[in-house]
Amino acid sequence: MADRRWRPAIACVALATAVPLTTYGTASAAPAPRLSITSVSNPQPRFVSGGQVLVRVAPAGSRPVILNANGHAVSLHRAADGGLLGLATGLRTGVNILEARQSGRRATLRVTDHPITGPVLSGRQQLPFYCETQAFGLPAAEQPYCAAPTQTTYVYRTTAGAYAPLADPSARPADLATATVGGRAVPYVVRVERGTIDRAVYEIAALYDGAAPSPFTPDRSWNGRLVYTFGGGCNAGYHQGSATGGVLNDLFLGQGYAVASSTLNVLDNNCSPIISAEAAMMVKEHFAESYGPVRHTIGWGGSGGAIQQYDIAENYPGIVDGIIPGVSFPDPLSTGGPVADCRLLDRFFAGPGADFTAAQKKAVAGFTDYTTCVSWDQTFASRSTATDSCNPAIPVSARWDPVTNPGGVKCNSGEQLVNQLGRDPRTGFVRSPLDNTGVEYGLAALKAGTITPAQFTALNTAIGGLDHTGKPVAQRTAADPKALDAVYADDIVNAAAQGLRQTPVIDQRTDLDLAGAINDIHTTEWSFVMRQRLLRSGGAGNQVIIENHATAAETAAASVYELDAMDRWLTAIEADHSRRDPRQKVLADRPGDLGDGCYLSAATRILQPLTYPPGGQCGAAYPVAANTRMAAGEGLTMDVMKCSLKPLDFRGHPAGFTAEERKRLSATFRTGVCDYSRNGVGQRRPIGTWRSYR
Repeated sequence: MADRRWRPAIACVALATAVPLTTYGTASAAPAPRLSITSVSNPQPRFVSGGQVLVRVAPAGSRPVILNANGHAVSLHRAADGGLLGLATGLRTGVNILEARQSGRRATLRVTDHPITGPVLSGRQQLPFYCETQAFGLPAAEQPYCAAPTQTTYVYRTTAGAYAPLADPSARPADLATATVGGRAVPYVVRVERGTIDRAVYEIAALYDGAAPSPFTPDRSWNGRLVYTFGGGCNAGYHQGSATGGVLNDLFLGQGYAVASSTLNVLDNNCSPIISAEAAMMVKEHFAESYGPVRHTIGWGGSGGAIQQYDIAENYPGIVDGIIPGVSFPDPLSTGGPVADCRLLDRFFAGPGADFTAAQKKAVAGFTDYTTCVSWDQTFASRSTATDSCNPAIPVSARWDPVTNPGGVKCNSGEQLVNQLGRDPRTGFVRSPLDNTGVEYGLAALKAGTITPAQFTALNTAIGGLDHTGKPVAQRTAADPKALDAVYADDIVNAAAQGLRQTPVIDQRTDLDLAGAINDIHTTEWSFVMRQRLLRSGGAGNQVIIENHATAAETAAASVYELDAMDRWLTAIEADHSRRDPRQKVLADRPGDLGDGCYLSAATRILQPLTYPPGGQCGAAYPVAANTRMAAGEGLTMDVMKCSLKPLDFRGHPAGFTAEERKRLSATFRTGVCDYSRNGVGQRRPIGTWRSYR
């Protein structure tokens, strides 16, 4: 499928007054070479939703233009660039034809409309699906669509730095703060819209200038840009969610950005970047049809929010134009190996491996401190089980039980990927790409002499694996071949080889490696994992990594700078009318002050190329370690779900093994050990972007 950028054809916000007729002549002195129609609110016209679409007509001269949708007239309005905007409403589900005519010329646009409840491209929706509209103050809703009427409320920012409800948006409380938009002070009154799209609750927040939003007369307090926020976690779904990525954010609203998000853009409600992409596309389309063309959209969010940004930029390019992922991971599956490993290692060290010292545990796990494994096990290992992580919105009576309810809800994070991976008819569970066959745990520690051959043998012969329900078992875990084919072909394991290569990225790496008594799961090597994948795909010049300490002051300073830098980067790209291709423009138009580096304090940011292993001043301030798979010999790309195997060769190990140890290891690795010099099983280039699963 075509790898097309989703950037509206209009670089400026629509201006001037609406034309009350269906014809309008432009005053352009240099007419366009031909008459054309393009979709603005969703530049993928086959994926339009909600019965309407905002389009742009580029006239081929100054004569009147007539626009029809399925034979019905559509009013046209002048845009700042001389083109015309029209909102075609009343579209029917399925194919619609828009036709523009001007002085004998004719242009058509085929638009395929989908229900506002979805799905559009993600495929069959989960059932059951429990509604949580009341968490947002919306009326109770009914399954399966969980639809609720749209509500608009108003808040204002107080001079004390809080948001307070405002019953009358024309009121001006004594403690009303001001926002600064384009150097101009405006009342800090915010319009907040909530409703349901794609079975999720969405939220939109934007400064309010006293007039209802219009796609033709943009709000004077809006800077023409949109920040789309994404929330963290990773879980099975089956419920609507009680939170979005958050829209009441002073960093954005205080400068005139509009902010949007949806409950299906929180990975803990929905561990599928494909469903997240669909929800974001639909919400953004609704926003543009309400507020007008968007100059550019910036993605924002950490952890699972970073996963969504990286994966949407890669596979559905243009929904977000630039991304600022925080404490990032590359995708929902690359972490699966270390998460499962940590559950198994915790179990081993509590049993037969109880004699391992803290230093030996750390060497086996690869992290800055072994407590990262404890955190992974406590926080996310339950997500691979059948019911241990079920959201409270899912009734206990509805949950899976192998005897009493074998058709019940399985709270396994892989459930959200069933349309891509398929379901194993033998088990009823989604096919899994998880695998640890042939993995030599503690290989780096053995080579370094940190653990003995006896300990290496005990570890690898006893560690075992997980069964399809997430239960530890004696056998190593084996991936489903069909799942492996899908995760690579569909780019679910992010290859950084498609849309991401031409997307501006500022990877916001707040250092959490040793931020508390128990080491955090958000370890720094993952930023460099994505960089390595980009390098393999031709270059990483579009990705900037900026490190900061986990203090409020440094995090705030970094956020302010990174948002401003991304806005300047995207603005420069939009102004670049050269013949360079999109990837070249991304590289050429990066601001000169923007590059890798780190904050030494809230007031001191230094520029320094960041590498793995780290070096220089930033390397001293921000050490970077590894993880369980890298400590077992996998490379920095960390994209091998199931390794290719080679025969176990004791000559490759510097340590001496006894005959009994050789016998035990040979039995454990009877099919071989991982050969990371070769591609993983099923590994291939992805098929293409904008894949649909309907």
